[in-house]
Amino acid sequence: MAEKEEKKKEGVKIKVPRLNFWPVVSGILVIALIATFLWGGKITGRITQTNPIMSANEASNKTIDYINNYLLQGQATATLISVKEDNGLYNLKFSIAGRNYDSYTTMDGKLLFPSVVDMTKTPETTTTEPENFEPKKTDKPVAQLFVMSFCPYGIQAEQAMKPVVDLLGSKASIEPHFIVSISGDTINSLHGEYEANEDMRQACIWKNYGQAAFWTYVDYLNNNCNKGNLDTCWKDAAKKANVDTTKIETCVKTEGLTLMKAEEALSNSNGVSGSPTLIINGARYNGARTADGYKQAICGAFTTQPSECSKTLSTTGASTSSGGCA
Repeated sequence: MAEKEEKKKEGVKIKVPRLNFWPVVSGILVIALIATFLWGGKITGRITQTNPIMSANEASNKTIDYINNYLLQGQATATLISVKEDNGLYNLKFSIAGRNYDSYTTMDGKLLFPSVVDMTKTPETTTTEPENFEPKKTDKPVAQLFVMSFCPYGIQAEQAMKPVVDLLGSKASIEPHFIVSISGDTINSLHGEYEANEDMRQACIWKNYGQAAFWTYVDYLNNNCNKGNLDTCWKDAAKKANVDTTKIETCVKTEGLTLMKAEEALSNSNGVSGSPTLIINGARYNGARTADGYKQAICGAFTTQPSECSKTLSTTGASTSSGGCA
């Protein structure tokens, strides 16, 4: 992947990856940013327009419906902001969970993803076989949730995990961990500099304030902040969690690289490369990414389950283990 010139911020180098570009119409390069949101993958394939041309409104409505019905599946809602013709394609701007995205749809109503998905066909439904998940039993289970702070699937996992944290409290340790790679003193993060900075901030909050403050912070951030407003919005999230922003900024500057090196080592030792990955008492969980699925998995790792484990949480969300950023 091509990379911009390294940037240096607060004593830490962060290598910023560029999104992949793809020649589409008469040498025009277009960016399918929805791939970053939904798959984090590379753009491949060719655009073909074999069906009758749709109007901009028809194509945009079809695209938004497709995203909501078959991709987000109730985990969030895509809302159209605008649509216009752009070099023989329809350029859609829309929002999901407070974040704005661009996508390109062919004028016959096909959506550009890492590969071209024919929206005239219903995606095949995948199912997962019951997993053989047998974590070691302990008095206080440790659940390690590995994410990239701006991976949409990681965010969905965090949103599913928050009710479990609220339910079990300190009876279980539900830890955040971050997937990065380090080259010398350079932090490489899939979604770029802003994600690397946020990974460091969250690691600092976890280190200095612990579980309750961390999950309060992340819950606010995931529901209110995006790439465009992050520089100020994270401070609002910190205020919500009673976190001292100056203390966190100092931590990022003086300890951020060290913390990320430890995260890289932990991810590597557990063979983790995709966001999200959940490991409970050393056993990898591949079941339903729902609040109740996570609760049952963690409760199954108690030597003696607390009474809270009898409460049923939400079963909506990403029902299978598919989808992630890697």
